[in-house]
Amino acid sequence: QVQLVESGGGSVQAGGSLRLACGASGYNVSTYCMGWFRQAPGKEREGVASINTRSESTYYTDSVKGRFTISQDSAKNTLYLQMNSLNPDDTAMYYCAASGPDCSGGYCYVGCVKRTPSIFSYWGQGTQVTVSS
Repeated sequence: QVQLVESGGGSVQAGGSLRLACGASGYNVSTYCMGWFRQAPGKEREGVASINTRSESTYYTDSVKGRFTISQDSAKNTLYLQMNSLNPDDTAMYYCAASGPDCSGGYCYVGCVKRTPSIFSYWGQGTQVTVSS
């Protein structure tokens, strides 16, 4: 059974940093695409960052470019999200997600670039990030 478990969330002041981690069990991180999503109260879920685990190409939503970095450690089956220069707008529950074994080809490639939720078959329970001003 695939399990994704996030850690590293917490409370931080504006300008601070946090590093989220997502440990995967029953699953190989080297499968096509992994990503980080977030959802704030009253807002829609947003794809923050994704990584094509084969090419290691990374993709970000505009609001986090230059501040967040997604990376993977295949040996540890772990996905990371380094978050710097945090601001109150980054406050949300952050979720790790992974594409399923049937994700391949152009549809999956574009889905990874655009962080399309439908290509992600597995989701973690989330970790809360709170940024105070």
